Amino acid sequence: MRLVLPIHQAPHALDIPEKMETTMSYGIDELTACKTDSEILRRYREKLPVIVEKIIANSNDPSCFTHVDYEPLRSSSSVGNLIANFREVLFPGYFSREKIDPVNLKYSIGQTVSDLYDMLSNYITHVMRHDCFRFGQDCLKCGEKGNQAALETMEVIPGLRHLLATDVRAVFNGDPAAQSHDEIIFSYPGIFATMVHRVAHQLYNLGIPLLPRIMSEHAHSLTGIDIHPGARIGESFVIDHGTGVVIGETTEIGKNVRIYQGVTVGALSLPQGTVDRLRGEKRHPTIEDDAIVYSGATILGGETTIGARSVIGGNVWITESVPPDTRVFMETPKLIYK
Repeated sequence: MRLVLPIHQAPHALDIPEKMETTMSYGIDELTACKTDSEILRRYREKLPVIVEKIIANSNDPSCFTHVDYEPLRSSSSVGNLIANFREVLFPGYFSREKIDPVNLKYSIGQTVSDLYDMLSNYITHVMRHDCFRFGQDCLKCGEKGNQAALETMEVIPGLRHLLATDVRAVFNGDPAAQSHDEIIFSYPGIFATMVHRVAHQLYNLGIPLLPRIMSEHAHSLTGIDIHPGARIGESFVIDHGTGVVIGETTEIGKNVRIYQGVTVGALSLPQGTVDRLRGEKRHPTIEDDAIVYSGATILGGETTIGARSVIGGNVWITESVPPDTRVFMETPKLIYK
């Protein structure tokens, strides 16, 4: 039996729905556009080889800065891994990749310390070798010195932990907003910046090139707190809030000092031609024990000393020493309402 459809229902090869016609038409237009875009892209990319040649020629210009060498520089992003490992050791259990309990403590810390030592010794060896190649120095026995410096740094970790504990307690004792020591360790940018500084300062004192500064600048990029690794900072140090804090290389800060956001402890502007002569000289202030420096204050100069227990008010500009037990404030400004 054969089924015969009425003529008006019979399918026809050319009976294409309107929606399908639109789809096919769009596909053709899209294909044309793709071909046009490809041609445009080709025309632009053909100009790149000329630009590449210009950049290569410019890279050989001694007046510009280029680092093309067989001993590449470490970047601040890769140093972030090193800092993370230090953080695990300095605050065990807080930032560990695996759970630490009394049973596996010895194994976990041992493994972390071993990993940190390998990473640190490699970094130190790398930056010392870089300087050797870069500046044509005599052989420094980079590998041996890298391992020695790494070991010396690992040996002071218990002392660094005690220092950081005083910092955490000082923050908690002076900040009613802090709910616990754990909250401070996990989330306060001042503690993170101080932690990185205490490690970088140790490496700085050992004469390690590049690495301490790269570490401090990594912390700076994350917290807005700029502490040069050369700065000497005592125990129970507090940076409250912290954004915009600058502490220069030859700064000396005593015990139990608290500074707020936007504070600059810096150097006076140097006359032209004197920079090389003043490298390593005392150019930044000294802040003695128990001093407080409020937000926005600027303290400048290597001969400037803020005496013990003094309080420096917000937004003041100081280039002369302040005796102990002194309060320095700006005169109350006159407000104008219109």
